[in-house]
Amino acid sequence: MKLMGILPLKISKILKRTDQNMYKIVRKKELNSAVTLMEIEAPFIAKKAKAGQFIIFRIDEQGERVPLTIAGYDREKGTVTIIFQKVGFSTIALGNLNEGDYIRDFVGPLGKPTPVEGKKKVCVVGGGVGCAIALPSAAAFKEAGAEVDVVVGFRNKDIVILEDEFKAVSDNMYLMTDDGSYGEQGFVTVKLQQLLESGRNYDAVLAIGPIPMMKFVCKTTEPFGVKTMVSLNPIMIDGTGMCGGCRVTVGGEVKFACVDGPEFDGHQVDFAELMSRNGTYTCREKEVTETHACRMEAMGKALIK
Repeated sequence: MKLMGILPLKISKILKRTDQNMYKIVRKKELNSAVTLMEIEAPFIAKKAKAGQFIIFRIDEQGERVPLTIAGYDREKGTVTIIFQKVGFSTIALGNLNEGDYIRDFVGPLGKPTPVEGKKKVCVVGGGVGCAIALPSAAAFKEAGAEVDVVVGFRNKDIVILEDEFKAVSDNMYLMTDDGSYGEQGFVTVKLQQLLESGRNYDAVLAIGPIPMMKFVCKTTEPFGVKTMVSLNPIMIDGTGMCGGCRVTVGGEVKFACVDGPEFDGHQVDFAELMSRNGTYTCREKEVTETHACRMEAMGKALIK
C-alpha cells in the first residue's frame, strides 16, 4: 500500500511536462480492480498497427522496457489502446498515472500481426487479462470475413472484462467462470472441447492468456488436428531480435518472440521451457519493488518536511 501511495510523488514531477518526445495518456479506465485500460497518443504507431502486434513502453529514463500487446488503435485520432494488469513494478507505476500524464517511451508496432486471411471459421480463446489481446484479433478475423466463435474465461464475475466488445465482433460468444458466478461454469478448455466434439470444424484456433491455459488449449485441439496459434509474451528487452532475451523453442528451433512472433504454432511450443524462463526474475522483481517502496517513502517524508 505504501508503494501505491508514494509513487505518484515521483511520477508527477517527471511526467507532467508537455515534452513533444513523450506520449500523452488521453484516456484511462479501470476495467476491474487489477486491470487498467489506457489510450495513448501515438499517431505514427496508430497508423501502422495491426492486431497481434505489440509495443514496448518505458515510464521514465530510469524505467525498464516492458512489452504490451496492442489492444486497439484509432488511426483517425492517432491513439493506441493498451490494457494491462498491475502485477509488477512498472505496471503498478503505469497504473498510477492519469489522463494528461506522459510516458517517456512508447515504441512500436513490433512483431508480426495475426494472420487472418483465408480463414472461414475460427475460434478465439481468451483467458483473464489475455482477453484484452484476443479482442483485436477476433475483430480482425471478423473483418476479414471469417465466422468467429469466442470463448473467454475468468475466475469469477468480478473480473470479467470486455464482454460487450466481444459480442460485437463474434458470431457466437461463450463466457466461462471457474466458480460459475457468471456465464457457464468451467474452464475455457471445457467449452472448446464441447464445440470441437459437436462438429465445429475450425480452420484455426487462437489462444491468448496465461501460459498453462494456452498449453491446455493446445492439448485440447491436438487430437482434432486443428491448427492452434498462441501469443507468447516472454521476457523481452529490446524488441528487435538483437538481445535474444525473448527466445522460445518452437518445433525444436530457437525463435525470437519479438521478431518471429509473438504468435506461434502452439503444438510446437516448448511450454515447460517457456514457463521456466518467465519465472527467472520473480524474486528479483519482488526485491526491486520492496526496495523502491522504501526509497520512495523516504523521499516522500523528505518532501513533506
